[in-house]
Order: sequence, then structure tokens, then C-alpha cells
Amino acid sequence: MPVRAPGRPPIVLLTDFGYADHYAGVMKGVIAAIAPSAAVLDLTHGVPAQAVSVGALLLRQSWKYFPPKTIFAAVVDPGVGTKRRAIAVETKAGARFVGPDNGLLWPAVQEAGLVRATELSNPRYHLGRVSSTFHGRDVFAPAAAHLWCGAGIGAMGPRISGIMPLTEREVIERERELMGTVVHVDGFGNLITNLERDRVERFAARFPTRQLLVRIGRSAPMEIRRAYGDASKGTALATFGSFETLEIAVREASAALRFNAGVGVSVRVAPKGSHPAIR
Repeated sequence: MPVRAPGRPPIVLLTDFGYADHYAGVMKGVIAAIAPSAAVLDLTHGVPAQAVSVGALLLRQSWKYFPPKTIFAAVVDPGVGTKRRAIAVETKAGARFVGPDNGLLWPAVQEAGLVRATELSNPRYHLGRVSSTFHGRDVFAPAAAHLWCGAGIGAMGPRISGIMPLTEREVIERERELMGTVVHVDGFGNLITNLERDRVERFAARFPTRQLLVRIGRSAPMEIRRAYGDASKGTALATFGSFETLEIAVREASAALRFNAGVGVSVRVAPKGSHPAIR
């Protein structure tokens, strides 16, 4: 039985393949055939189908918690089989990424610092026959495994000048209102927004004597609490989650169900007494 190589970084998988099908397991099988000693970890296979922006968010929030030189194989790829590029990326922080060049890798790579990116076009680092529908198996898993075994990114294909940015939802700041958007619904039904703590605190500093309130859709304004447990059971609240973004929650229940809300719904922050009506 192969022994895990001490001190070697893992290969981490993120996909929208779900848990009912065999796709993620087959990716692991390909990696095991090429790099049998590699530790392979699942970040998640629960990204909503084709939700590139959600996968990008989860990858950006997670990569820094893994050992240096970890290899992330990320596959949320509605353009599989088209002219979109398959790429590998080295970063200043040491993390390496492989995946489709559709914006999925962009936020994480931007944080980690782009050093070099190449197109995964060298067939030596593919499976023998590349399908038009499963590059996770045929391109990305082999590339990740060969990187783990010591292949250089430069050997996998030509260098490219940059990678595809992700078009992210904009945070809008007005005189007395900060408006963001729900960008993810987690497994507890919490509504995760694109309003980061630093941005909200800078906005709050303009109103030093006023409490900030949060409103989602046409809901009643709610307070920003320190923790879920600071609200009574069944009460809606806003809080900053573990990744420092504002989220809407209901203690011991689902905010997604309570507000019938999901990705794309507006969330507004304003000082108490001036929260605008939802137009």
C-alpha cells in the first residue's frame, strides 16, 4: 500500500459534479493511477451546476488554508469542449491551480499573485483520449497528478499572458446606503453576500453614532449580530461569517427558505432611521 510522502502538499478538488454520480471518484482514480502517493482532498463537489461565480468564491475563500504548493484542481466548466482554454497557474504564494480559463480561478489567483500561466495543450499530460465532455478526468486530473510528481507547468503547454477575469457583482455605495448581492447559499440556508467586513466597517465609520441595519429584498431591517447565538431561536439576523463577509441567517433555521431568496437578491445596509424602501 503506498505511503503518503511526508511533507508533500495535497491535491485538492473542487467541482460541481455533486455526490450522486461517479465523476469526482473517477478524477480521483486518474490521480491515483499517476500519483499513487498523493493525498487527495475534497474541498467540495457541491458547487451548484455551472455556477462558476460560486465555485470561484469558494476557491478564493479556501486556498490559503492549505499547505504551500498545494495543487487545486477546480472544475466548474459549462464551456467544456469549446475553445475555452484549459490552464495551469503558478502563484507567488506557492499554490498551484489547474482548471478551465473561464474566471473560476481568477479571484484565488488574484489573491495568491500570478507568476505564470500555461495552456494545458501538451498531450503527454492528458489521458490518451480526451473527450469533449469530461476534461476533469482527461485533462485536469492528469495535469494535477503530473504536477504533484514534479512536472513543471512550463512543460504542459505554451505560456499565456494572463487568465480570464471573473465578472463579479458590483457593490454599490451611495451617500446613506451600501448595496450588495447574495452570491452563495450555504448548506444551512445562510445567504452569503459580497459585502466584506472591511467595506461595511468603512461605510459604518461615516455614521459613528448610528446603528447599521440590514435588509434583504423587502424584509424588515435586521441588526448585525456578533454570532448566530446572539439572536433568539427563529430570529433573522445579519452577521459576518467565518470568511469575513456579511451573511443573512435565521437562528436554527434557513434564511433561504424564510426569505425565499437565493443568489442575485439585493442586500442593503444603511444607518438606523434612514433605511430606504426597496424600489
